[in-house]
Amino acid sequence: LNVCNLFSFTSPAVKRLLGWKQGDEEEKWAEKAVDALVKKLKKKKGAMEDLEKALSCPGQPSKCVTIPRSLDGRLQVSHRKGLPHVIYCRVWRWPDLQSHHELKPLEVCEYPFGSKQKEVCINPYHYKRVESPDVQPVEYEEPSHWCSIVYYELNNRVGEAYHASSTSVLVDGFTDPSNNKNRFCLGLLSNVNRNSTIENTRRHIGKGVHLYYVGGEVYAECLSDTSIFVQSRNCNYHHGFHPTTVCKIPSGCSLKIFNNQEFAQLLAQSVNHGFEAVYELTKMCTIRMSFVKGWGAEYHRQDVTSTPCWIEVHLHGPLQWLDKVLTQMGSPLNPISSVS
Repeated sequence: LNVCNLFSFTSPAVKRLLGWKQGDEEEKWAEKAVDALVKKLKKKKGAMEDLEKALSCPGQPSKCVTIPRSLDGRLQVSHRKGLPHVIYCRVWRWPDLQSHHELKPLEVCEYPFGSKQKEVCINPYHYKRVESPDVQPVEYEEPSHWCSIVYYELNNRVGEAYHASSTSVLVDGFTDPSNNKNRFCLGLLSNVNRNSTIENTRRHIGKGVHLYYVGGEVYAECLSDTSIFVQSRNCNYHHGFHPTTVCKIPSGCSLKIFNNQEFAQLLAQSVNHGFEAVYELTKMCTIRMSFVKGWGAEYHRQDVTSTPCWIEVHLHGPLQWLDKVLTQMGSPLNPISSVS
């Protein structure tokens, strides 16, 4: 089957280039990657011809084919970000290519990715493949407490952190003093700085929120008569939202707020981009949730610390996993803390 026949709505230039595609690289993603490249190359005289020549005559000398370097060096195709030379080497030469550590530029290349010039060469025949360095895989382990929950009123932390050992947890506004391992009762907690807005909001928490962890996924179900508001970077990534988007969960509704598998994929990708990229994922391991009052772009409260009653959920498994990876990458041995 000719790859070109699969794309009935594709421009002729993209169709031609897809004819040289290797292996089973995801069809739609490869098409989008090539389409993005064609748009850039069409602005440069002769660039398309140079690329086609390189692809059609693999053994022959070829010219650099360059695109402008982005601010962070990466290129976004669909929801995935990657280094441009890796993306196009994967499309046209090595579908199983994992990271830029496996690529070395040939001496003839004038604009190799590593040279940090304003232009980057994406000619797949200007790179050779090398063995990737030996980084031991770090396994995910389930901790004894899958999460801890901290309660806040405005910007004041109130009471001790609650450590969840049960995979099903209720956070409610009631006053059960029996240390029930499945319940975190906010009604018990006192705060001398409480104002009338906080008092009124606390009265409306009611049955609150049901958090449950099943099959590597975390869900939040609103049991309260009023909505709850959730900021989860993992959930936002899944839906293609801006990372700091706040989602409203109406009464009786639930939302998947974390997925271990997607987090694992992001972690694997981030390792290729270094320590800082991996450390940035700590933000994904903390989920913020407010009761009754919302915050963010569509509300007059811009920040969660302006809401009367809110909780912060720290996911222990992903945080410990990140800590192990960072330690192996040469991090300081300090435990990872919450990053706001």
